[in-house]
Amino acid sequence: MVVRRPAVAGQFYPDSPATLEEVVKACMVGLAEETFRAIIAPHAGYIYSGSTAGKVFATARLPDSIILIGPNHTGFGEKVSLMPSGRWEIPLGVVDVDEELSARLLSHPLFSSDTEAHTYEHSLEVELPFIYTKNPHASIVPITVMPLTYQECAELGMAMADAIREYGKEVLIVVSSDMNHYESEDVTRQKDMMAIERILALDPEGLYTVTRRKNITMCGVVPAVAALVAAKELGAEEAVLIEHTTSATTSGDYEHVVGYAGIGIK
Repeated sequence: MVVRRPAVAGQFYPDSPATLEEVVKACMVGLAEETFRAIIAPHAGYIYSGSTAGKVFATARLPDSIILIGPNHTGFGEKVSLMPSGRWEIPLGVVDVDEELSARLLSHPLFSSDTEAHTYEHSLEVELPFIYTKNPHASIVPITVMPLTYQECAELGMAMADAIREYGKEVLIVVSSDMNHYESEDVTRQKDMMAIERILALDPEGLYTVTRRKNITMCGVVPAVAALVAAKELGAEEAVLIEHTTSATTSGDYEHVVGYAGIGIK
């Protein structure tokens, strides 16, 4: 069995199980639970984006099957990399890969069976403590993606929708993405809202286009576009902004800011 061990425990989030559990539970506070087809949550260090991620996972009902999709920051592995089996270790426990749902997705030629892309990548790992805390029985389909054309994003989204329909069980798509990177607070908030407005309008092509035309450095735009396509194909009619903030809240640096948005699509 392939075991993916933590790559960023002690960096992005605490490596002590007790401390991690305390931090995650403190972030997951106070919101009424809703059922979504997809959610978008940030993946920075918890000191910066943990509160926003926690609010998203506190709000979302987490079924036992989750497609977890995020950007490939490392450049290792395949263009669309799906780890088809095994388990992911985190300090709190173990999250299994959903082999049946993975196999359905791998029947589409755009997906590649690959573990290399996941070895050092943080974008999926940082979501797992929230998933495990909310539903320790949840299994995941871990997918990382490199830059794609809009047509490829749309194909990816349709493939996810087809696989979910064939699977016949409730599945949540979890998109891991930060928003605009390393510009001023004012510029980042303006750029973030251009992207957020397209998500809230359920406009995947508009999201893809505006991020490129306006140079919005939303690292998870490809998985977000694909998830929007999938959610709409599965009947989504509404998206809600749960929280939007920036790293300046914690760092005090208003000149080199990263944006974080928590969004639910239902």
